[in-house]
Amino acid sequence: MIEELKKIIQGEVAVDEKTLGEYSADASIFQVRPQAVVFPKDGEDVAALVKFVNEHKAEIPPLSLTGRSAGTDMSGGPLNESIIVGFTKYMNKVLGFEGDRVRVQPGMYYRDFEKEAEVKDLLLPSYPASKDLAALGGLINNNSGGELTLRWGKTNRYVEELKVVLSDGNEYTLRKLSKSELNEKRRQENFEGTIYRRVHDILEENYDLIQGARPNVTKNSAGYALWDVYNRDVFDLTQLFVGAQGTLGLVTEATLRLVTPPKHRRLAVLFLKDWKRVPELVNKVLPLEPESMEAFDDATMKLAIRFFPEIARRTEGHNLFSLAWQFIPEFFIGLRMLGLPKLVMLVEIAEKDEAEADRKLEELHGAMKKLKVIHRLVPTEQAAEKYWIIRRESFALLRNHVSGKRTAPFVDDFIVRPEFLPDVLPKILAVLKQYKIGATMAGHAGDGNFHIIPLMDLSKKSEQEKIPVVSGLVYDIVLAHEGSITAEHNDGIIRTPYLEKMYGEEVYNIFKEIKDIFDPQNIFNPGKKVGGTMEYAVKHINHE
Repeated sequence: MIEELKKIIQGEVAVDEKTLGEYSADASIFQVRPQAVVFPKDGEDVAALVKFVNEHKAEIPPLSLTGRSAGTDMSGGPLNESIIVGFTKYMNKVLGFEGDRVRVQPGMYYRDFEKEAEVKDLLLPSYPASKDLAALGGLINNNSGGELTLRWGKTNRYVEELKVVLSDGNEYTLRKLSKSELNEKRRQENFEGTIYRRVHDILEENYDLIQGARPNVTKNSAGYALWDVYNRDVFDLTQLFVGAQGTLGLVTEATLRLVTPPKHRRLAVLFLKDWKRVPELVNKVLPLEPESMEAFDDATMKLAIRFFPEIARRTEGHNLFSLAWQFIPEFFIGLRMLGLPKLVMLVEIAEKDEAEADRKLEELHGAMKKLKVIHRLVPTEQAAEKYWIIRRESFALLRNHVSGKRTAPFVDDFIVRPEFLPDVLPKILAVLKQYKIGATMAGHAGDGNFHIIPLMDLSKKSEQEKIPVVSGLVYDIVLAHEGSITAEHNDGIIRTPYLEKMYGEEVYNIFKEIKDIFDPQNIFNPGKKVGGTMEYAVKHINHE
């Protein structure tokens, strides 16, 4: 099989131990060893791979393809026991800017893309905390969001067009269609026409059920976003593929709409003794239209103190002593609060007009004084950087430094409306305490999306066995409060088994129908979105 693969593509096929080991893991708790890793040169290579799998599927039933960009996924999304399609080696370029639009390949690292876009005074604002490591294919296939999502929204808002290779081995262009354009597609007597007919029929026949299944939160990456595809006016399959984790086809190119970022930023840091005031503060701050409203807990702060020298190294323009000096105000705030705050909230104002940014910051300052919230205003972006380093790097610090335990993201991305947080957070923390699981917590307070990162010794079977039990209990709490089990990090291996629990049998069966329409032989990333089990997940926990 390997020799035949090498003959049909221009790119490379790797089966060496180092490559297979690297592509057996992502940022999740799982380890799944593939048979081969293929690095395609272009869309033609991707099409050839799909045709190869189709031809050999009958004789080798487990044969399948899983796309992978940078591998920063925390759900096990890019892991597979068959063939991994790695995009970062060759399909990693900007193909052209036109106004505020850009054509890009899925393997381009966000950090490289950001530099090219910055030259043109443009930004893709849906980047995750791992933006220095992540690639655009991952942002698209996970429908990523991050610290700017509160104002700017998630990745699906910026996807204008996708080129995808579907299960017939041909590349197609997906974009928003009017009613007349949809009818033209439906009249086609080919695979593409069949897809448009069948998908449209399902969405029309189940319209109210599907629209009613949309979680009542501002962000959601669970399941297929069917409610965003069709509103009886326009029909847009890009909205189905964004967040589909490569289960319906492989994205080879994307056209993205970018924004001009505001130039003037101001930061206010709020220090809270408990979680109870979060809804009150969110409601007070949101009318000011902040660009972000982030938070991290005292466990994260303790981690930052413990690894302060490393944070200093990661903070541009600072050494250990200059950065320590900048934390003098926080030292006195700690004295006032008789210890570390339970929660630190970062509220960032961003405006095109400097006077408007200053006005909003002053209004925020007045509101916090009136509410008697301990806070400080950070005068410069350089001074604010230390907080963003703590917020963005806490997961990396945990992964690299906690001896005897490892980060175990398995309930890492729930979301409920902010008014439910005072009820939800204590209940979830009580579950973790009951099962003796320590964790840090950080997230996007403005929309009620929090990331819980447990620390566990996964070499112990007793610890592994806690994962399905705790997951079920946590998700019961989240779903009882009209939330979603994943706002940004998607389903992958870890959450796919809970999608029927979240959406119910009827909607989950529609997900299965959609998968079958696009991928009747189940060749694209099997076990994600539909068909995944907790037994498989537990079996593939990385316990090394």
